Amino acid sequence: MMITKRYTSLLLSLLLLCFLSHETLAQRNKRKKYDPQKAQQTIALFKKTDPALSRFFDSAYGYAVFPSIGKGAIGVGGAGGKGLVYKSGSIQGGSKMTQITVGFQFGGQEYAEVIFFENADAYDRFVNKKYQFAAQASAVALKSGISADAKYTEGVAVFTVAKGGLMYEASVGGQKFKFVPLKELNL
Repeated sequence: MMITKRYTSLLLSLLLLCFLSHETLAQRNKRKKYDPQKAQQTIALFKKTDPALSRFFDSAYGYAVFPSIGKGAIGVGGAGGKGLVYKSGSIQGGSKMTQITVGFQFGGQEYAEVIFFENADAYDRFVNKKYQFAAQASAVALKSGISADAKYTEGVAVFTVAKGGLMYEASVGGQKFKFVPLKELNL
């Protein structure tokens, strides 16, 4: 039986989808609980990558730290991760992030994300489950010196650091967050 290029491409796409699904499940199982130690390591990574970012950690009303967000896509993509939410330097709860995207995209990657809240209003919107990033919202991909000119937009500033993987993407989507109170976290 002769296999055409079309069927070969389809088969390879299905195999990659299975691989990405397996990797996503494996990452999800590794990240089942909220981990304050990983959050602190992530904060240290962000400060090491760009020391000027310390001003955000020092002056923000609060912030959410997502040590590992896994993302994968073949046309339609998804991402997810768990993080901890801080106010005045202490843990107030956790957050689950989900993202769905559509458009030209292929691959998988892992990244860390920190969301800073400039004031009580921005923080309260986040913890009261009334927050999501629109498709046009963007994060600053952190590298040394980049945060010096970064500013809050509608009370929020977002920074990311790539941790691994390769992703080709021209897509539209948004991130949604669900706050989990401290008493429900089992820390």
